Amino acid sequence: MEKPLNPKIIKWGIMGLGNIAHKFATDLLTVEYAELHAVASRSQEKANTFAAKFGATKAYACYEDFILDEELDAVYIATPHALHKSNTMLCLKHKVAVLCEKPFAMNTSEVNDMINMAKEKNVLLMEALWTYFLPHYQYVLQAIETKKYGNLIGLEADFGFYRAFNNDSRLFNKGLGGGSLLDIGIYPIFVALSTLGIPEHIEAKATYFENGADASCDMVFSYQNQVKAILKSSLLEDTTNHAVFKFDQGSIRINSGFHAPTTISIFPKTGPEENLDFGYNTIGYNYEIIHFNDLLRKAQTESPIMSFDFSKQLITLLDIVRQHINLTY
Repeated sequence: MEKPLNPKIIKWGIMGLGNIAHKFATDLLTVEYAELHAVASRSQEKANTFAAKFGATKAYACYEDFILDEELDAVYIATPHALHKSNTMLCLKHKVAVLCEKPFAMNTSEVNDMINMAKEKNVLLMEALWTYFLPHYQYVLQAIETKKYGNLIGLEADFGFYRAFNNDSRLFNKGLGGGSLLDIGIYPIFVALSTLGIPEHIEAKATYFENGADASCDMVFSYQNQVKAILKSSLLEDTTNHAVFKFDQGSIRINSGFHAPTTISIFPKTGPEENLDFGYNTIGYNYEIIHFNDLLRKAQTESPIMSFDFSKQLITLLDIVRQHINLTY
């Protein structure tokens, strides 16, 4: 890895210490010129255990005390979806840079408030949608941009896995933004937005758990020239978890776990199939961490990749789908 021009050590904090925070902290340890300084949970015991596991200097059981730590450079927010806005606003008010896990917030109004606060305080804020920064996904974006296989004429992306319904789990808690759409449906929608843009028309239908959280969602995004994106999220079944891009002159398939480090298969109309392995040796969160650290060192307040406009478009599409399936939080 090329040494940063200004190798300031970025001192990170993490708010919310669930499963994804463990993955983030694991990859943070692989990033040069970065360290985990502090962690925060509602439980002191949980904070102490996490800090000991990942070598954090400080462990807090109060978010308000945590954000007053003067050594913090950046905070990764990994709390439930419904808390993203309030946690982000707390950090921004204290002029601490924020990398907030996807979805950015619960709706467009909340996202706008967060972005406005970041602009007012002149502080770096970015939605943590790690897929955008993964090398295999960047490869596909470049193939689309250069029209390596012609025009993109169709897309299919699904993300589904089976989980036995548990009313006590965050995943199924509608009040916390649980359900298939915000948790995993955001990934197929992200694929469509980042490759085809904003659709002209959206169709969507959903099934529901007994508590009102959505169990599955099927979506069709329609674009000009009869181009369509067929998208699906589900907590009822294990789907292929592929993203398939159809071109004039072939197709590209991001293989299972398309949103995470994986492989690519290319099927040209003429010529042999090609399989690409990107040699991943981390969980994959290090790529967005490196990008964020670079922005922070350069005193930039917005990512040119995961921009404010892109995050606004993404949450707007989620809101529109929710309207179509009559899902409210």
